[in-house]
Amino acid sequence: MVKLVIFSDPICPWCYIGKARLDRALEARPMHPFEVEWHPFMLNPDMPPGGMDRRAYLEAKFGGQEGAVRAYMPIVDEARSAGLNLNLEAIARTPSTIDAHRLIHWAGLEGRQTAVVSALFRAYFVEGRDIGAAEVLVEIAERAGMDGAVTARLLATEADAADIRARDADARARGVRAVPTFLVAGTHVVPGAQPTALWLNVIDELAGDAADGPAQESGPTG
Repeated sequence: MVKLVIFSDPICPWCYIGKARLDRALEARPMHPFEVEWHPFMLNPDMPPGGMDRRAYLEAKFGGQEGAVRAYMPIVDEARSAGLNLNLEAIARTPSTIDAHRLIHWAGLEGRQTAVVSALFRAYFVEGRDIGAAEVLVEIAERAGMDGAVTARLLATEADAADIRARDADARARGVRAVPTFLVAGTHVVPGAQPTALWLNVIDELAGDAADGPAQESGPTG
């Protein structure tokens, strides 16, 4: 197996688009070698625990309403081309994602990480739900087959919060500046929401390398 680490934030639209494009490649190559791991990167590490009004957040980030509209127009188009219908009007608040990242971490311990990540993206971008709210996260956990009561108890504590912040800081220290960022086999960095065709090429190249096998050393002759 080849480890594919994905640095992502569940409120990042380009991460949702990048995942959709990767998913298409994985579906087209069901024998792909990737073992996918989702790692934390918080777009807003200093966001208050309760989040903030979505419109106020976007206008502050992009310099007003017109700037926010200009920034999101290409995102909507790219999402649609990836088969995603974003319901941005339904999003009332931009949440802190520390608890969502904690849930992703716990899901990884149970082998349910990608299912939880998918549900978080869908809850935020399609259903307009507040994925900073504990009750929403517990529901997502339960639907993914996790124990809701245990998840609720953990969310009520600071369990693994320091670890998530440390991993976010480590990603930045290693040069991750934007997400999604993909790390293939611990060595090859692939930034951005890459097209499906690129991932198909990567998978095919890895399959070719595996088929060729390790290089044989030539011994002495004669």
